[in-house]
Amino acid sequence: MDAGGDVEGGVFLASDLPAETGARDRLLLRAMGAPDARQIDGMGGGDPLTSKVAVVKPSECPGVDVDYLFLQVFVDRPVVSDAQNCGNMLAGVAPFAIERGLVAARDGETPVTIRMENTGQVAVARVCTPGGRVSYAGDARIDGVPGTAAPIPISFRDMAGSSCGALLPTGRPLDVVEGVEVTMIDNGMPCVVMRAADLGIGGGERPEELEADAALRARLEEIRLACGPMMNLGDVAEKSVPKMTLVSPARRGGAICTRTFIPHRCHKAIGVLGAVSVATAGLIAGSVARPLMDRGDGRDRRLSIEHPTGEMSVVASLSPAGAVENVAVLRTARKLMDGVVFAD
Repeated sequence: MDAGGDVEGGVFLASDLPAETGARDRLLLRAMGAPDARQIDGMGGGDPLTSKVAVVKPSECPGVDVDYLFLQVFVDRPVVSDAQNCGNMLAGVAPFAIERGLVAARDGETPVTIRMENTGQVAVARVCTPGGRVSYAGDARIDGVPGTAAPIPISFRDMAGSSCGALLPTGRPLDVVEGVEVTMIDNGMPCVVMRAADLGIGGGERPEELEADAALRARLEEIRLACGPMMNLGDVAEKSVPKMTLVSPARRGGAICTRTFIPHRCHKAIGVLGAVSVATAGLIAGSVARPLMDRGDGRDRRLSIEHPTGEMSVVASLSPAGAVENVAVLRTARKLMDGVVFAD
């Protein structure tokens, strides 16, 4: 069991799980205690952010250490979805791979190159390994997570169109869907970005307040279902993507303020790859986010993406033409327990 970034989930060796997908999913539903609002009979925490699974195995790809399959275990339905990546769980995969002997530890810091099976993209996470052993202790702090831990910087390669086939799946920075201007984007996470004001909210509301707004949730789902086929995702009624992100001007000195539905619950923070996609949207001419975002200047832009419990900084490196070439974020991880879960 692992806390990666600002989420929590179970990390499994692929060799410890059934090879057949249906059997694997049945085991994971039982292990996480789903479907149940409290997940009282399993390891899940009753929230999409605490009902996640990473499946890890040695990679056969040249230059890659491990393959990582992310699975979202739905809390309220017997569904296990591989329709998206999770950048927060990615932070927990790296130390797990070292501790399980899949990657040899170096003295000081150990880079772990990870292929995300969900989309085929690659990331490099750097783990503190003084004396050749994983250390979780450190002074790094990320908003949405109490306390401090060792830093795990993560850089991403070739994330554009990871699930949708293109950075802008419709080929346009702005579309009108169900009467609302949106930017559909995929730079690691399929997102529909909208101005909060166009949905009748300020953009700085508490997640609980937004979740209690039945009319807002119904409107967002109407837009999401319409956007799914336009983003090459097909019928998304039973999928956890695209995420729905409402943007507004920054309130605490950051680049932009966000509230994200994932897709039916309002995120207490923001996902790593969701933040990357929103930051990228703000740098694209014609998008709904660009006029609202403080974009900074220079080739390397540090963009502070505000969310309900703080901010997440995305470092975007731009080409001479202004396109986003590379992105990096800082995460942390902590091992919560190591043992046997009974799922029979």
